[in-house]
Amino acid sequence: MADDPSAAPAADPDGVAAPSTRRRRRRTVSLALQGGGSHGAFTWGVLDRLLEDGRLQVEGISGTSAGAVNGAVLAYGLATGGPDEARRLLARLWERVAESARFGPFQPTPWDRFTGNPNLDTSPVYAIFDLLTRVTSPYQFNPFDWNPLRDLLVDLIDFDVLRELKTPRLYVSATNVTRGQLKVFAGEELSVEALMASTCLPFMFRAVEIDGEAYWDGGYMGNPTLYPLIHACEARDVVVVQINPIRRPDVPMMPTDILDRMNEISFNSTFLREVRAMGLINRLLGERELDEKSCGLRPVYLHMIGDEAAMDGLSASSKLNADRAFLERLFADGRARAEQWLEDCAPELGKRSTFDAGALFV
Repeated sequence: MADDPSAAPAADPDGVAAPSTRRRRRRTVSLALQGGGSHGAFTWGVLDRLLEDGRLQVEGISGTSAGAVNGAVLAYGLATGGPDEARRLLARLWERVAESARFGPFQPTPWDRFTGNPNLDTSPVYAIFDLLTRVTSPYQFNPFDWNPLRDLLVDLIDFDVLRELKTPRLYVSATNVTRGQLKVFAGEELSVEALMASTCLPFMFRAVEIDGEAYWDGGYMGNPTLYPLIHACEARDVVVVQINPIRRPDVPMMPTDILDRMNEISFNSTFLREVRAMGLINRLLGERELDEKSCGLRPVYLHMIGDEAAMDGLSASSKLNADRAFLERLFADGRARAEQWLEDCAPELGKRSTFDAGALFV
């Protein structure tokens, strides 16, 4: 897919922009990547710009659903060829997603293409699918559990290499269906099945079984989970790439809008609880109510890259829209948001949080 020519230097034959010649002090960070179907192309744009900048060294990656897929490709690319290889593999991932969607069922209508509307709410196929998923389960309408993502991931990633990685550390979240618990796959547990579990939307695919346990999408229990980045990584800075809106300007009134908002709130709930706990610990440490050495805790600086204003105009149906033009639009938006964050917030890494977590709970 075409890069944004105004945001990147000249590209090489593979379409990866040449590394910046600027030299800056590198900062070690961990990344928390949210899930959200096709909206994960926004995260691709963010990662592409951060990798191009070269200012950040990634120690840990926690991802859920599309965030887990982006995170796995990022980790594998960094380990096998550095930032340029990671950018190339991420571009290849989303190119393959767009290519596989060319002849898929979920297509924008001609009018939507003409007007640039990425939502599929007026698509007859989407309307039929939405009705079908309310009266049948994937065990009925998808008996062979077909999912093209599996082959795509196997082609892109050598999972034997991924399992052996020491840096960056990768954490993939899934939801244990019967236990109702969060499961974080890491190290030797990483596999294509773990990624399929993290991306398993229960109304589209059968639960993924791993070692006798059934798993659904990790967003129900952590979108994404932060605790592995806090307890297992040395980096004090956690950069969250947000694609799931926390706030909406209007009260939903249509049935589908109500259901969409319920899912957004559910997918954000555990993340917000972790953010609130981090804010409390930071405040107590700052006020010396807790002693860093005696309690074993340390300040963790939180940062966020997102575009809630842009995401507000996207309905849940757009998460199934992998049309090339839409993915490129999200990619360009992600690069632009990352560029602004690098200018405004990157100088504060290691010093303070640049995201006011307390504002989420007012």
